[in-house]
Amino acid sequence: MKHTIVAAALMALSWPAFGSGVDVGAYVRKDEFEDIVISPAGKHFAATVPMEDRTVLVVIERGTNRLAAHFNVGRNTHIADFAWATPERLVISTAEKFGSLDTPRLTGELYAMDADGGKLDMLVGQRLDDGGLGTNIKPKKGNRNVAAFRIDAPPTDARTVLVATVPYTYGPQDVFTTVERMDLYNGRLARVATVPVRNAEFTLDNKGAVRFASGANSDRIRKLYYRANDDAEWDLMTIEKDGRFEEPIGFSADDSVAYLQVEQPRGPDAIVALELATGKRTQVLRHDVVDPSGIIYRNGTHVPIGAYFHDGLPSSAFFDAQAPEARLQKSLEAAFAGSSVTITSQTGDGSVALVRVDSAQNPGDFYLFDTRTKKAEHLLARRQWFDPDKQSPMKPVQLAARDGLPLHGYLTVPRGSNGKNLPMVVMPHGGPFGVRDEWGFDDSVQMLADAGYAVLQVNFRGSGGYGVAFQSAGAREWGGKMQDDVTDATRWAIAQGIADKERICLFGGSYGAYTSLMGVAKEPDLYRCAAGYVGVYDLPTMHTHGDIQQRGSGETYLRDWVGKREELGAVSPNRMAERIKVPVFLAAGGEDERAPIAHSRMMEQALRKANVPVETLYYDTEGHGFYVEAHRREFYTRLLAFLSRSLGGAVATAGSAGDAKTAK
Repeated sequence: MKHTIVAAALMALSWPAFGSGVDVGAYVRKDEFEDIVISPAGKHFAATVPMEDRTVLVVIERGTNRLAAHFNVGRNTHIADFAWATPERLVISTAEKFGSLDTPRLTGELYAMDADGGKLDMLVGQRLDDGGLGTNIKPKKGNRNVAAFRIDAPPTDARTVLVATVPYTYGPQDVFTTVERMDLYNGRLARVATVPVRNAEFTLDNKGAVRFASGANSDRIRKLYYRANDDAEWDLMTIEKDGRFEEPIGFSADDSVAYLQVEQPRGPDAIVALELATGKRTQVLRHDVVDPSGIIYRNGTHVPIGAYFHDGLPSSAFFDAQAPEARLQKSLEAAFAGSSVTITSQTGDGSVALVRVDSAQNPGDFYLFDTRTKKAEHLLARRQWFDPDKQSPMKPVQLAARDGLPLHGYLTVPRGSNGKNLPMVVMPHGGPFGVRDEWGFDDSVQMLADAGYAVLQVNFRGSGGYGVAFQSAGAREWGGKMQDDVTDATRWAIAQGIADKERICLFGGSYGAYTSLMGVAKEPDLYRCAAGYVGVYDLPTMHTHGDIQQRGSGETYLRDWVGKREELGAVSPNRMAERIKVPVFLAAGGEDERAPIAHSRMMEQALRKANVPVETLYYDTEGHGFYVEAHRREFYTRLLAFLSRSLGGAVATAGSAGDAKTAK
């Protein structure tokens, strides 16, 4: 099955010598696969295949590599979640994304399909019986007035799954959630539980009983409720205080102990064991620097046994280092030293594990691992045309902000470089809150390094993964301390001799675009250019336009985390254009609801009025990030040319550019 989960394998690309030009096509080409899961019986694989503006789910027969089934809804619709509900039947939920950087918005539609493609049914959703589905999908009657989302629960029978349902509303709303048991063949719902908080999520014990519910009303104050069994009343167990909360992550095998991920006053989250009979709490796992990035469960159960961490390089830790699962994970990490190793799924009997191996230089390989013979077989590569040995290394870095706050980030330097006196691109991440850069393969980073640039990424205050206090330190600091952290990281790179101080530019998307334009406005002598991709530049407008403020909790978020509307003009780069002295490149999509294109047009107008050189690339049919490969190719071709004029790096190879009708 190596490299062959779709009909035709992609041919490996030839790589140009360093400095001869960048093959943009290699970086804008979609992965062959995103996620892949082995069925409980080990007979099939289910995998998501990214297309230009959608995601397709395929089922492959193990051993023969035969395409057994596929599932595709339509434009801008992606597979949000899929799981083997039984050894032979999948349950699938969908989401809409109107741009490659957009946050997926769950549609609340649920589908089910047999492994051979039979009995493909839409069970819940607004498009039931409206003619909007393909003819091979059989919509069921009813369940049009709710949105439903699969709950990860231990199987109790071969016909039903638990789902969370909410009343269907047009547009984002804060609503109450109900737990229902859904029939996998006719979509019938039977109520299991209701909860006294909106926007709820649920945690089940190993018998499938709903024991915890956490959520928040429009005030965004999180609450955690607990009940002893299905017949008990809900008790308010925890309410968010000083920005801190705790979330349940599972139960012990006998359900006598609940495990919680608990936010701390200082530093990263801890995993705590709560004895339900006595209320005794015991800390079982906590990293010195970072929060858990993922919980490790015993195969086929909801029993947590450890966690993954991303403190610079990825690692794992376990409650019991001698547990069989811990020994298996550590042996795999030793076998694939220098890579991130994750067991993504296993057969029901645990005899075969599907293992993902990736790194900063490798987009990802999947292996089948026989837990009895301890042998691994290569299954497929996400992007076989990349040779990890020809990609640029990424290393973790640490520095201190001007107020002493420790900051962490990553530095990527061109392969073969001595890492000194390089032209550099500072690339702040989007979000900004709760999002972080991690060690791993990044198209933009590798492309820029391929062009000869050092690339610096910093997890400024407000980023996720370093504890609630670090994240909260970024509240209402747009253009303030969050911006200063990026500046301090830039100056650190100069002081370390990494960056040529005369050749540094900023480039980012979404919030990263804001930071890039704000950087050249606030520090006009530090940078030589700035590029903003689908960015927000007029912060008061965020309170009136876009999709964030359309629900009560969104209004609360804007007020508490971004700032009051009347205070934000002073930190809006479009209102500071006269301070910008370097060239600017702006790219945006006309269908962007998160960062409407009006932001980029206002920024462009302000720059032109201030006589600042500005280039733009607008596509009316794109959203929050470009989908169409030709458009992405054009964007990166233009970006490399723009950066080269200020920094001197390589440009795209001939023929890389697409055709942009509204480019200018």
